[in-house]
Amino acid sequence: MPTFCTLSYGAQALEPLVEPGVIRTSEVLSALSLALDLTEGQASGHAIRSALIGMRIAQEISLPVVGQSALFYAMILKDLGCSSNAAKMAWLFGADDRGVKRDIKLIDWTKVSEKAMFAWRQVAPGGGTLQKMLRLAVMAREGEQGEAQLVEQRCERGAEIARELDMPVATAQAIRSLDEHWNGKGHPVGLKGEEIPLLSRIMNLAQTVEVFCMTQGPFAALHMAHERSGRWFDPRLVRALLSTRVDSDFWASLLNEDLHATLAAWEPEDEQRYADADGLDRISEGFARVVDSKSPWTYKHSTGVADIAVGIADMLGFDAPARRDLRRAGLLHDLGKLGVSNAILDKPGKPTDEEFAQIKLHPDYSLKILSQVPLFGRLADVASAHHERLDGRGYHRRLPGDSMPLEARILAVADVYEALTAARPYRDGMPREKALSIMKKDAGQHLCAECIAALEMWLDRTSITPRVEAQLQALDRLHNELSGRPAAREAVTAG
Repeated sequence: MPTFCTLSYGAQALEPLVEPGVIRTSEVLSALSLALDLTEGQASGHAIRSALIGMRIAQEISLPVVGQSALFYAMILKDLGCSSNAAKMAWLFGADDRGVKRDIKLIDWTKVSEKAMFAWRQVAPGGGTLQKMLRLAVMAREGEQGEAQLVEQRCERGAEIARELDMPVATAQAIRSLDEHWNGKGHPVGLKGEEIPLLSRIMNLAQTVEVFCMTQGPFAALHMAHERSGRWFDPRLVRALLSTRVDSDFWASLLNEDLHATLAAWEPEDEQRYADADGLDRISEGFARVVDSKSPWTYKHSTGVADIAVGIADMLGFDAPARRDLRRAGLLHDLGKLGVSNAILDKPGKPTDEEFAQIKLHPDYSLKILSQVPLFGRLADVASAHHERLDGRGYHRRLPGDSMPLEARILAVADVYEALTAARPYRDGMPREKALSIMKKDAGQHLCAECIAALEMWLDRTSITPRVEAQLQALDRLHNELSGRPAAREAVTAG
């Protein structure tokens, strides 16, 4: 039997989603960095392990404490901008952007022969020779400038979000120059030698070593660092890294079960940061931007859901702390979408059953990531339950209605309304009345009837800007990046 929604209006005294207590900023950010690993196609913990390697190098060169602190957060947040070029990567290669990003870190892309072989293997997987040749022709037209723009977009966005998170200027600068190489052949601007910020030089070495270490082992990683010394990497830093090769305990620590605790021990004690309520809001807003940047079709979705959820909660009598908690859950609810390929998210037609199965994994990703923050308490459960339904036919846990907290029911309604009124690759956004009409048909069995009523009441009292307008602007920007000239939006989805 379906579980019907039987709420009543009035002040709602709810258990906090974020438990009271002192939260170290590193605890929150190291957990959320797992979402960045997803969109980079890397094994879970990539950013944390990279940070451990980077901090060990910093120790070997006696980097001052202030520099260590800036490096510590730059390493955790190095991939903040990773989602911003995902759509273009998927379009250029006609492939899963996560796989392309993962595999390109294992080649020396500054060597023409390696880059050409990589491109041939990666483009249009399963396609014929003609399809591959057409894709390669598009890449050739993009050229070195196109490559630099991809990196610039990623690094600039990452640096920008880092500053919004109140990180030091040195942290943002380190992220901006992450992919510069010692010999001047890196991106985005080709800085050379000591023109590259020291923290960026450490980060580039550390992240590359981590990838090789996890795929081919520490010996291969150190060999790669030695071979690229003086080209990709600062020789002094490579020497510092190689001096750790006999420290088996350190290299074993990269495989520790509790990587978050291992990393926390490396944060300089005198420079430790703590997240107050405003800090948690900034972090939630920042990572919502990361999620919403992944696809033009999801542009501003997280902030839209958060705004709508807070509006519904206000109509249901939530107090200010409860509304604030719910806003954070709304901002972070789709964190797991970073683990879904843009080849699926941006597909012009409806997803296949297999593709939809991939999409349905994202709430589980969100749950696992948010659960890593000790004081987030109910936040992880609520944020990840936005696709659950009262009749138990939702996903990912198929929770029955009596197991769905009120906040999760609100998020489910907010998510559906925001999605229906926004454009998708396979349909236009719906006007308010049509979206509400569809939702009312599901009221009481799939969606909470009282939450829908509260949504309608809130919509009558407020003015909400349709996300479709922002989406179209994002699509225009993406198309101009892809084509280098104005054209109809339809061409983007056809690509």
